[in-house]
Amino acid sequence: MAGHHYDRRVVITGIGVVTPLGHDLDVLWSNIMAGQCGIDRITAFDPTQYDCKIAAEVRNFDPNPSFPSPKEVRRSDRFTQFGVVAGHKALIDSGMDINMVNTDEIGCFIGSGIGGLKVTQDQHSVLMAKGPGRLSPFMIPMLILNMASGMFSIYYNLRGPNVATCSACSTASHAIGEAWRTIKMGDAVAMFAGGTEATIVELGIGGFCAMRAMSTRNEEPKRSSRPFDVDRDGFVMGEGAGVVVLEELEHAKKRGARIYCEVVGYGNSADANHITSPSPGGEGAARCMRMALRSAGLNPEQISYINAHGTSTTVGDICETQAIKTVFGNHAYKLAVSSTKGATGHMLGAAGAVEMAICAKAILTDAVPPTINLDQPDPLCDLDYVPHSGRELKVDAIVNNSFGFGGHNSCIVARKFVG
Repeated sequence: MAGHHYDRRVVITGIGVVTPLGHDLDVLWSNIMAGQCGIDRITAFDPTQYDCKIAAEVRNFDPNPSFPSPKEVRRSDRFTQFGVVAGHKALIDSGMDINMVNTDEIGCFIGSGIGGLKVTQDQHSVLMAKGPGRLSPFMIPMLILNMASGMFSIYYNLRGPNVATCSACSTASHAIGEAWRTIKMGDAVAMFAGGTEATIVELGIGGFCAMRAMSTRNEEPKRSSRPFDVDRDGFVMGEGAGVVVLEELEHAKKRGARIYCEVVGYGNSADANHITSPSPGGEGAARCMRMALRSAGLNPEQISYINAHGTSTTVGDICETQAIKTVFGNHAYKLAVSSTKGATGHMLGAAGAVEMAICAKAILTDAVPPTINLDQPDPLCDLDYVPHSGRELKVDAIVNNSFGFGGHNSCIVARKFVG
């Protein structure tokens, strides 16, 4: 693999998801297009004492088929289980026979925003109640946030580049962008990339409540996450994982792979402004989108659809709208923009990958998903957010935005694959 390979083309050939709206891409897609919502009262623990009592939980989850043994399942936090299962689903979906490829050239970037929060919480209780002698020898490997990426590579013998990205809500998009770049550079022929999160635990919900970041529309869980709506009052936490298989085009063609779309651009910038608030006017997000379009070699007018970060926070939705107007000018009013977080909740470190999966389906099916609960748009949010129901639209190219605490911005550009 000597020399530079910047002209290598990279396509998505496999997708795996574990979400509050289904553990299968087609189920997720049909639920999203039908305007379904995965948010309800929390069942993982009794939320009575918490300001926010609602979340988008993953239900009926069975990790066993994707793990070598039930013992291995027990030795992994829920976030690792989600990540390994999504990775396994992506592998199956890709049709790649792992025994027929050189796994030195296949890598894995599965990140997490927070990692093993349940294990952290539970083991802290053990420490306080029973002392250090009772801590689990598996505590550290269970809680460190790189373990989904590590365990997936071990179970499936992926010996290429392996990193876990961590940039809050941008985590999964950064993983996909950096994996794209890794293939472009000639350091791998295929990469499993995405993110996973499982923070619907007392410590996670309590911490975000303390920040006053989350919706308290507890009586109407299905209507609580309302991106761009004048009555929005914060995000709603989701959980789950998304993993996509990125593959060098010739490698994919040689094995007759089905191609969802081509990833053509990636932007990565910092606000350098504030730990939780976006930079004024979405200036950092605008730079990020411009970088992604530049690396894709596309004009703003060539973009049909933007999957917005759109978390349903007061400031965030306005700043992202302003950033889109800055970058796209008049075309901002002609393209479709939607946030699927009204449906899935905010899956934090997994969000960007699940949204990439949704974008891939949009490109493949020429349809765009809706922003649910958008009853009365905020006057400062005046774009076409595809309210209430999905629509048919020729989708040539998409922009997928993710912005995280710490001022991390990530943007992926993908387009229809043309041989």
